[in-house]
Amino acid sequence: MAISGIKKIVHSVRAFGRGLAGAAESSTGRVPLIGLALGGGFARGIVHVGVLKVLDAEQIPISFVAGTSVGALIGAAYCSGVSPLELEQVASRVRFRDLARWTVSRYGFATNQRMIGFLNRVLKVKTFEELRIPLAVTATDFASGEGVVFRSGPLADPVRASCAYPGVFLPVTVNDRLLVDGMLAHSLPTQPVREMGAERVIAVNLKGSWAGGVGPRHIFDVVGQCFAIAQEMSCTRSRQCADLVIEPDVTGYRYDDFERSAELVRIGETAARSALTEIRKWLGTAEEKRTLPTTATVRPAFGPASD
Repeated sequence: MAISGIKKIVHSVRAFGRGLAGAAESSTGRVPLIGLALGGGFARGIVHVGVLKVLDAEQIPISFVAGTSVGALIGAAYCSGVSPLELEQVASRVRFRDLARWTVSRYGFATNQRMIGFLNRVLKVKTFEELRIPLAVTATDFASGEGVVFRSGPLADPVRASCAYPGVFLPVTVNDRLLVDGMLAHSLPTQPVREMGAERVIAVNLKGSWAGGVGPRHIFDVVGQCFAIAQEMSCTRSRQCADLVIEPDVTGYRYDDFERSAELVRIGETAARSALTEIRKWLGTAEEKRTLPTTATVRPAFGPASD
């Protein structure tokens, strides 16, 4: 049988299994464990804050989070106890210089070393084990191309590694491994959050195209758009691991549009609201929904990181 045929069968079996799980949840009234997978996109990832605002306001219980690149940064802050409203305030003030500085190196044009200080100021805890909600942070091993998933130990360096955009930021060494941006291995980290125990997965994928009629300003625009194209082409399997994909349209927003944070947050809110009807089906009736806790139960650490 052709490989493509096998993949279709596997996908169909998984979808059928998720359907059976959904039927069981509906019959028992049990609320499923919901996981949130946050994709990358640098400044455009501020839309994640808008999504979190809506989920928080609607008391959607998130049990697990996995993040890639900026999704790892925002996910780490949220899981540490920073509220979506606080995240919105942080996003309104943050600029490129708060996270990185230009440098001269054979390996990139900038270092994100400053992110350590930023994370120390923003995060309410320092390690994965202290997080309010369990988190997985993805990175990519430069030498092997393998995906690396962090779930224990200090937070700062794994988040930096997940944000080490190739060609722009210098790679980051963690546990003697040279790591780059997690989106190369997990453009949309649905599989890591599923492996944490999520029974339902919401994925937030930043969907956008280049601003029509406007050419790139410099090499970083070229690199950024090339990776955006590659990311879109490679995330088919990641989508299949999700029960729901939210795709805020960030067309026309550049990777360094930090000053447009308010607009990006609104886009995230709009996209999340459009998905609420489907999410509420997982939770039962509106009356049952109102009795749900606003935060997930804190669970013990999930063992050593896979790196």
